[in-house]
Amino acid sequence: MVDFKTVINDAKTGKSYNVAVSGHHANSLIGKGIGEVVDGIFVGLPGFKLKITGGSDGTGTPMKRDLPGNRKRKLLLSEGNCFHEKVPGQRRRVAVRGSVISAEIVQINMVIDEYGSKSVEEILSPPKDEAAGN
Repeated sequence: MVDFKTVINDAKTGKSYNVAVSGHHANSLIGKGIGEVVDGIFVGLPGFKLKITGGSDGTGTPMKRDLPGNRKRKLLLSEGNCFHEKVPGQRRRVAVRGSVISAEIVQINMVIDEYGSKSVEEILSPPKDEAAGN
């Protein structure tokens, strides 16, 4: 069984929420790519639409949007996603992963594309009496 940690960004409020996804919902995310819009039911947000914006594997290797497939590769990169130059014109060979979610991915980053009837805060936040430890 596959388990994912999803980081869901709410652009309206600027807050991010961490949600653990496992079981058949996690298996439904395998094969989806960066830029695809998925139903929020996979992460416990019924009625919402979420856009996949990236992710990383267990070693911290980031996913790259313009690299097809799900394999890990070493690419010669200049300034841009996955590498930031320290000296102008610097290039470096960097390990990156393809844009398709596989079983090796641990974290998936998402942003809310369409909002549902309830707010994200009231769906994902625990009740106040549980949060206080009472």
